[in-house]
Amino acid sequence: MNISNSSKPVTPPTAPASERSTRLTIPATVEQLLLAVSLFWAVAANRYFFIAALKGRSFDDPSAWGFAAAMVVLVLALHVFLLALVANRWTVKPLLAVLIIATAFASWFMQAYGVYLDPTMVRNALRTDTAEAGELISAALLLHVLIYAGLPLALLWRVRIVKRPWRRAALVRMGLLAVAVLAMVASVMAVFQPFSSLMRNHKEIRYLITPANYVWSLGSTLAAEAHGATKPRQAVGLDAKAGTRWAAHSKPMVVVFVIGETARAANWGLNGYTRQTTPQLAQIAALPGSSLISFGDVRACGTNTETSLPCMFSAIGRRDYDEARIRGTDSLLHVLARAGVGVQWRDNQSGCKGVCEGLPNDAVSRLNAPGLCEGDRCLDEGLVADLDTRLNALIARSSVPPAGVLVPQLWLMHQLGNHGPSYFRRYPPAFKRFVPACEQDDLRLCSKEEITNAYDNALLYTDHVLASLIAKLKARANEVDAAVIYVSDHGESLGENGLFLHGIPYAIAPDVQTRVPMLMWASSGFAAAAGVDWDCLRQRAVPTAPPVMHDHLFHTVMGLLDVRSELLEPSLDLSAQCRLPAKAPSAK
Repeated sequence: MNISNSSKPVTPPTAPASERSTRLTIPATVEQLLLAVSLFWAVAANRYFFIAALKGRSFDDPSAWGFAAAMVVLVLALHVFLLALVANRWTVKPLLAVLIIATAFASWFMQAYGVYLDPTMVRNALRTDTAEAGELISAALLLHVLIYAGLPLALLWRVRIVKRPWRRAALVRMGLLAVAVLAMVASVMAVFQPFSSLMRNHKEIRYLITPANYVWSLGSTLAAEAHGATKPRQAVGLDAKAGTRWAAHSKPMVVVFVIGETARAANWGLNGYTRQTTPQLAQIAALPGSSLISFGDVRACGTNTETSLPCMFSAIGRRDYDEARIRGTDSLLHVLARAGVGVQWRDNQSGCKGVCEGLPNDAVSRLNAPGLCEGDRCLDEGLVADLDTRLNALIARSSVPPAGVLVPQLWLMHQLGNHGPSYFRRYPPAFKRFVPACEQDDLRLCSKEEITNAYDNALLYTDHVLASLIAKLKARANEVDAAVIYVSDHGESLGENGLFLHGIPYAIAPDVQTRVPMLMWASSGFAAAAGVDWDCLRQRAVPTAPPVMHDHLFHTVMGLLDVRSELLEPSLDLSAQCRLPAKAPSAK
């Protein structure tokens, strides 16, 4: 008997690579994938929409559960519908990958700072510079994105799209669109009365539905900018010309207009804040005969720089607010330059938002002020570091004035101010007086007290910058007639009602985001040359006086510089009722 050596193990046949790859994937149709991702967004990215929509409702009331269910169906069906309009088996995975990542970032900022992703906020995001963007990156943000984008992307990568014949695919897609529309209509009709009331009284909450909010806002912003880019800026104030007082100037005249950033009136020492955040300005105000005027009730034109800056320099203002008109027409600076005023913009932030387009401008970061800059970020003292040099040049140019007229100057300085969230980066160590101060870019890692301390320290530094500016101009009063106007573009939330930073839609914005500090100072020579009774003007700042608005700035600056135009509305010129008779021109 022959015994063969057959104890050798038998190797099972190896599955083809394509079969192994198939086993590792998740088969799904395009429609199934859209439903899954939309459901994920409804649950994971829309918490703040549901909180806002259900605010004031008690879950002891059965109708509240019905309303909540209708809102979930509405959000789910809305995103299914929108995605089904554009997704096919070739584009669905790249499209969803981009939206999943963007939605993770969007939900983080909504959760961390309470922002609404409306067109204005999206425009702000598009204008964010690299330094500002870097300050918003934190470990908590990266962890959030890893969880809410990394894990879904890992699953999306495993999905294998199941192909269908094109006729069947078209029928299924039309059926999905029809079901999505019916679901939206049914959910709205089921709760029509409370839903219509909610949308009528709180239109802003639609900008909490994510990702539809930022997709719509981005499209709206890009469309508006594309439309605006095709149209030339509309010239206004073509009749602007020098007033009769120009010929009477015996010295160079300059108005320094400082645009503050994110300073809120509630924390401004001159306004009666419990802390003295403006000690140096308070000392100037206490001097006998001081011309420093602090306006205690000032309303901003917007809650973010992208809105407020163009608005405050527009003749349209908040009272007739029309964003397209404001962005599409000349600013105050263009009108003044047309009349002959020397205009120059100096920036220490993210630009002039079109206000100084085509006019002389520079940036503190390019001036390389010694000891004041680190990378692209500079301290605000860089705005005034070369002030004496600029004044010397102005005096030298004015020694032989053209045609016997001394042309007034408007120098604008755009602060970095209290720009958040990194308030601690806005001031040098010498101004770290309120402690402990938050020294984190992520405000969630700090207590409310620490955040407020850092914010107030930044105001102390602004106080120093403004007081130094006034002191330098006062020291040159025999050579230059000068005035200073300071006003912040908008305020800031520091954790009140769970809100941080700014940018809440104006209609629902808290006072801390819309009420801002403002002050004016003038040398005695400037007040005389401008023909303004400064004691009379001070009455405009008493507590019983009507509120001051950004709308007043356009007309007040024109009045102080004596520029005549049909655009000038005396009722909005704060100095109009304090005007003194013009003196006869002096011989030169």
